[in-house]
Amino acid sequence: MYINIEEPTRRISPDAVRVWRLSNFIMEAIVFLVICVLLFAGNHFGWWQWVTWLLWGAIGISLLSSFYSVWFEPAWLQKTWRYEIDEEYIQLQYGRFNTHHTLIPMAKVEYVTTNQGPFLRKYDLYDLTIGTVTSSHKIPAIPKEQALALRAQIGVLAKIKDSDEEMDVAP
Repeated sequence: MYINIEEPTRRISPDAVRVWRLSNFIMEAIVFLVICVLLFAGNHFGWWQWVTWLLWGAIGISLLSSFYSVWFEPAWLQKTWRYEIDEEYIQLQYGRFNTHHTLIPMAKVEYVTTNQGPFLRKYDLYDLTIGTVTSSHKIPAIPKEQALALRAQIGVLAKIKDSDEEMDVAP
């Protein structure tokens, strides 16, 4: 028995590339800085020579990793991220080499939240987190109006009660 479900078509914001490049650059810079501090300490305190060679190797790997995660990965992720929300399912699809396609039945949705960090705030974007009993799923970098509308739509379709309403009813 197969269900015929169309592929998701909605895309995340193109500004996600800038947000991910900025956050990846900061993380890679921190890693590079830590390795450089260790290399300096190794030379200053006379650590074993093989430790110094390992740290030089770590610097090379860090440079290659930062080149990939700052320039290529964000653009590939933005191009491949798709989602779709209808009355019965939430579909998430992303990845080029390893494609992830997640189908969440609307009846299994327990909660929906929107999150916004400082980089997302700069571009007026939100991450939408959809929780089930066993896991949570994230749709990244959605424009504000769209994210708030999707949160309300999923809440209505999943029949999620607002926690503020429940608190008003309780004695």
